[in-house]
Amino acid sequence: MLRKVMTGLILGLFLFNGTIMAAEDKKTVQEQKPVTPLQIDRTDYPNLYPCDPCIEGEAVWMVQARLKELGYDIEPNGVYSQSTSKIVKLFQTAHGLKDNGIVTQLVWEALMNGEANEPCIAENNKSKSDRLLIEIDVSKRRLVLYQNDLVVKEYPVAVGKSSTPTPLGEWKIVQKSLNWGNGFGTRWMGLNVPWGIFGIHGTNKPGSIGTFASHGCIRMLNSHVEDLYPRVNEGTTVRIVENGKMFPENLKPVTLKKKASGQRVVYVQSRLKELGLVFDRADGRFGNMTELAVKYYQIWHELEPTGVMDEATYRAMGMIK
Repeated sequence: MLRKVMTGLILGLFLFNGTIMAAEDKKTVQEQKPVTPLQIDRTDYPNLYPCDPCIEGEAVWMVQARLKELGYDIEPNGVYSQSTSKIVKLFQTAHGLKDNGIVTQLVWEALMNGEANEPCIAENNKSKSDRLLIEIDVSKRRLVLYQNDLVVKEYPVAVGKSSTPTPLGEWKIVQKSLNWGNGFGTRWMGLNVPWGIFGIHGTNKPGSIGTFASHGCIRMLNSHVEDLYPRVNEGTTVRIVENGKMFPENLKPVTLKKKASGQRVVYVQSRLKELGLVFDRADGRFGNMTELAVKYYQIWHELEPTGVMDEATYRAMGMIK
């Protein structure tokens, strides 16, 4: 009897130890399994911060390239390492921002609106009276440069995927930069889109030209963007349309009022301009002029002049049925 009891105890201890060893082995395997780094290629002011493994992607490359352009000692590699975070802290301190090494929308805006130590804008010989316009039709994946209403050049481009569309609207070139490299190619021309960082740039993926492939930016062959770059200055208007229009046919009405911003504001502004209410440009910012234009339209069509885009106003403007 005693022998049976001892045998059972020994067998139980063996099984218990085996379970513990198996659990420890499983834990060791899990610990050794590599963790995939977070990939961030978006342009909608994504937050970048130090972590393990480090964040990677085109958004990181853009920050690093811009910091280098501004004179900081950094080489772009697309990895948000501790050394990159330290450089960001230096930039934050210099611009009166919280020096935590985290790239927020405020840091993005300060980075992209700042001045580089060296001028990077190529001058051209065109008279200031020449009216330059870039028009991009995302449905045709085509960029056309106009000078005084005459076509100067046409180029094939790649535009945003359906999940990250290129913003329709009337923008301006507000920044020009050279040789960011990687996915940004040899030239960058930034646009003043209020809800993210979008631009016309070169690419290291020439096979994508003519397709819907980007995260919202307009990609060109490096040879083409190098040809376009000296032809335009900061302040040049960039009109982005889809089949010639700046608002879709299947629009869903969303209440909009002063201080709103985004693609839906562009739709309203472009329709107001089509209806003869002329103001500056369809820039996605619902400011005083947009509010005033909406009020005028509402008065003319016997609606309450609130300056707010409601369903009745969308319907009166022919934007919904």
